[in-house]
Amino acid sequence: MGNKLYVGGFPYSVKEEKLLELFSQHGSVQSVKLISDKYTGRSKGFGFIEMGSAEEAQKAISELNGIEFEGRTLVVSEARPQEDRPRRSEGGRSEGGRGPRKARW
Repeated sequence: MGNKLYVGGFPYSVKEEKLLELFSQHGSVQSVKLISDKYTGRSKGFGFIEMGSAEEAQKAISELNGIEFEGRTLVVSEARPQEDRPRRSEGGRSEGGRGPRKARW
């Protein structure tokens, strides 16, 4: 087991400091990264926390997964490696779309 955790289910209003405070009670926290929407900047309600060791990560999972936090139920698990995703084309259209529009004068 690694020391990087997936944390989900928290309210959009939660800031990194609040999660740092919660997870620090269960071991040393190396980093906290909340995932936000790239267009609005608003939190997506999940993120990643890196603990100091695999043992501390396991302790955090066993003690925090399923607890109520800020009115929501937390999901805490070992983070999976990020998968390569195909790049989206410009404008969100798939290949074979209508293509660019021509100006009408």
